[in-house]
Amino acid sequence: MSEAEQFLDLPLEEVIGDRFGRYSKYIIQDRALPDARDGLKPVQRRILYAMHEERNTHDKGFRKSAKTVGVVIGNYHPHGDSSVYEAMVRLSQDWKIRNVLVEMHGNNGSIDGDPPAAMRYTEARLSSISSELLRDIDKETVDFIPNFDETTMEPIVLPAKFPNLLVNGSTGISSGYATDIPPHNLSEIIDGVIKKIDNPNVTVEELMEVIKGPDFPTGGIIQGIEGIKKAYKTGKGKIVVRGKTSIEPIRGGREQIVIEEIPFEVNKANMVKKMDELRIDRKVEGIAEVRDETDRTGLRIVIELKKDINSEGILNYLYKNTDLQVTYNFNMVAIKDRTPSLLSLPEMLDAYIVHQKEVVTRQTEFDLKKAKDRAHIVEGLIKAISILDELIATIRASKDKQDAKNRIIAEFGFTDAQAEAIVTLQLYRLTNTDIRQLEEEAKELQGKISKFEAILSSEKKLYQTIKQDLRRIKKTFATERRTTIEDKIEELKIDIEVMVASEDVLVSVTKDGYIKRTSLRSYSASNGEDFAIKDQDYLISLMEINTTDTILLFTNKGKYISIPVHELPDIRWKDLGQHLSHLATLDKEEYVVQCIPVREFKDDTYLLFFTKNGMVKRSEMKLYNANRHSKSLIALNLKKDDEVVNVFQTRGQSDVFIASNKGYGLWYHESEINVVGQRAGGVKSIQLKDGEYVVNGQVLDVTEDPSLVVVTQRGSCKRMKLKDFEKSSRAKRGLTMLRELKSKPHRIRGFYVLEENESIGFLTTDGEFHQLNPLELKVSDRYSNGSFVIDSDTHGEVTEVWKESTYIKPFDESNE
Repeated sequence: MSEAEQFLDLPLEEVIGDRFGRYSKYIIQDRALPDARDGLKPVQRRILYAMHEERNTHDKGFRKSAKTVGVVIGNYHPHGDSSVYEAMVRLSQDWKIRNVLVEMHGNNGSIDGDPPAAMRYTEARLSSISSELLRDIDKETVDFIPNFDETTMEPIVLPAKFPNLLVNGSTGISSGYATDIPPHNLSEIIDGVIKKIDNPNVTVEELMEVIKGPDFPTGGIIQGIEGIKKAYKTGKGKIVVRGKTSIEPIRGGREQIVIEEIPFEVNKANMVKKMDELRIDRKVEGIAEVRDETDRTGLRIVIELKKDINSEGILNYLYKNTDLQVTYNFNMVAIKDRTPSLLSLPEMLDAYIVHQKEVVTRQTEFDLKKAKDRAHIVEGLIKAISILDELIATIRASKDKQDAKNRIIAEFGFTDAQAEAIVTLQLYRLTNTDIRQLEEEAKELQGKISKFEAILSSEKKLYQTIKQDLRRIKKTFATERRTTIEDKIEELKIDIEVMVASEDVLVSVTKDGYIKRTSLRSYSASNGEDFAIKDQDYLISLMEINTTDTILLFTNKGKYISIPVHELPDIRWKDLGQHLSHLATLDKEEYVVQCIPVREFKDDTYLLFFTKNGMVKRSEMKLYNANRHSKSLIALNLKKDDEVVNVFQTRGQSDVFIASNKGYGLWYHESEINVVGQRAGGVKSIQLKDGEYVVNGQVLDVTEDPSLVVVTQRGSCKRMKLKDFEKSSRAKRGLTMLRELKSKPHRIRGFYVLEENESIGFLTTDGEFHQLNPLELKVSDRYSNGSFVIDSDTHGEVTEVWKESTYIKPFDESNE
C-alpha cells in the first residue's frame, strides 16, 4: 500500500462530529448521569462493587482508602485516582448524601468546602445500607460484562434493594444533559413505591400524600409545594430552600439571629464570609458581629445585631442577598434503557419497580435451582442410607472413585450428581441420626421449592415479596424527616432602613448629567459657594434629601433612571460630581431635563410629561417604582424626533400651562389628561402650526396668582399674570402671549411660572451666561413684547433658558 493510500481525505466537520458524538455518548452513558434503576453513576457503582468484592463491609474493620482506590482503578475504572477518591469521599459526606453509602475514618472534608485528607491517611468501609444495594448480587440477579481489560467481570447495575436514585439524589453535567435530583426520605420513598405497586395508575397528588418532597441531609425549609408538584409531574420544577433561623434576645435589650441549618449544597464558610462582608461594606446597617459557632454538637451561626434594629428586616435582607436562601431547580434526568430521559416521579418509581421485578425473579430462580439441586442430593442420600451395606460393598469392590460412581449408578439407579455426593460422603455421616436430619432437610427444601415456584408463577406473590423486603429495609434504616416543607414561597419585603443608615444629604444634578450627594457638613464648610461645575453647564436640581429616599432622573429622550440616594457617589461640594454614564448608558445628545425626589411611591401621585411636539402624558407615579436601579428605562414612548421638555409630580389637582415658541399659551386643568400606562405616548396637549413647537409646560397652583415669565431669542423678558388668560381645555390653540412683528419677530426661548425669590438664567450664542430676576420687572399685558434685558446684536441671541435651581427640602411639611 502506498503512503498516500494510508490516509483518508475526510471533511473536518465529519471527523469532529464523529469523534465528539462518540465522546458525548460515553460521558452521557458512562460517566455523568445516574442509572434510573440503582441511582448510581458508573464510578460510584464500581467503588461499591470493588469494596464488596474485597469484603470491605460494615461488619468488618476499616481499610485504607488508597487500597480501595487502587482496586477500583486496577480492575474497573481506568481513570485518575483523584477523581475516584473524590467520588468515594462524596459517598461518605453526610451533608451531601442523605443515607451515606461509605463510612470513613479521618478527614473527609467539611461543609465549609475544606478538602479531605489524602487517601493514604483515611480509611473506609461500606455502610450497612450499602449492603442492601449489593445484596444478592452473587445470585445472578444482574448482568455482568467484562471489565476494560477483560480480566474480570463487573455488574452493569446493582440489585439496589431500596430506591437509591430518589433517596440519595444525584447531580451531574454531561454534554447536552445535566441532572439535579434532590435527596428524599427513605421511608417516604418506600411508602411511595409500595403505593405505586398497589395502584399502578396512582396520581402525583396521591403519591405526594406519602412523598412530601425532598428531604435534604442539611435540613432547612423548602417553600413552594406547587414547584415540587410540577417537578414530580414533569421532571422539572423550582423550589426555594432557606436555612432554619431563629431570633433570640441577648443582653442590653438587643437581639441576635441564630442559624442552625443551611440550604443543601451551600458552602457555610463562604456564606458566613459574605454576611460579614455585608457588615464591613455597610451594605446592611445594624449587624454588630457575625460569628460561626459551629462545633461537634452541631451547626450554629450567630449574627449579633445592634440596638433597636429591625431583626426581621435584616433576616429578609440576608435571605435575599446571601445563600441563606437559594433556589433549587429540579432537573430529574437519569439513564433509562441506555438513554438519558427526563423522568417524572411515577416514571422513576416504575423504573425501580421493573428493576426489582427482574432482580427478585432472577434471585428466586437462582434460589429455586439451588434448592432443587440440593433436594435431589438429599433424596439420593436418604436412599443411600437405606441400602448402606450393599453400597459399601459395591464401593469397596471398585478400583477407584470413577469406577465406584459408575457401579452405583448402574446397580442402584442413582444420578451422576447423587453418586458424586455419595462417594464423597465422610464416614461419620453414616450414623443413624443423620437419616432424620436428611428427612427434615428434604421437607424444608420442599417447602422452599413450593414457595419459590409460587412466587415465580404469581405476579401478586412476586410483588408481595418486593413489598415485604422494602418494609424490612424501612424498619431498619428509617430516620425522621429533616427538611420542613411550607406551602407558599414567602415574598421578601426589605425595609430600606435596614440597609441604609438614615442621613440627610444634599443631592445636586446638572443638565449635562453630573450627579453627586454631598454631606451637609461639606456644604456648610463651603457656605454653599464654589460649587464644582463645568463651563456651559448648570444646575437642574439641588435638594436636601434622605439616604433612604430615591430620585428619578428624566431625560429628553423619554428615558428615566431610578437611583436610591444611598447609592449615589458621596463627593465633596467643591468637587465635580460623577457623570451619569457611570450608572447608565446615555445616547448622544441625551441630557437630563428633570430630577424628581421620591420618599414613597404613593397611589395618589402622578407624573406629568410635556413633549416638544405637543404631547402630554399623565401616569401613576407607582408605575415608576423600578427594581432595576442604575439602568435607563422607558418613561414614555416618543414619536420620531420628539423630545421631553419637562416632567412634573402632581397630586391630580393642578392646572397646566403650555407655551409654544410662536407665543401661544394654553391653560387647562390636569384632569383633562387621562391617566395612562408607563409606556404610553400620551395625548395632544396644544394645537401647533408648522414650524411651531412647545417650549415648556408648567404645572401651577391657581390659588397663589403666579407670575408667567417668557424670554425671547432677542433678549426680551416679559412678566404676565395668570388672570390675564382664560382657562380653556386641552388640545386648543391657546391665546397669544406676544405681539407679532413683521420683521425680526420675537420667538419664545424660555417659559416659566415663577414665585418669589426665583430667578432665571440664560445663555447666548456668544457663550455668555446671564442671570435675571424677572419678578423685579413690571407686569405686562398679553400683547406686548416685554423689556429687553440684553442687546442681542452685542451679546448674541438667547439659545437656552432655565430656572435657577434653589436649595429645596422636597419633603418638608411646608412642601408636602
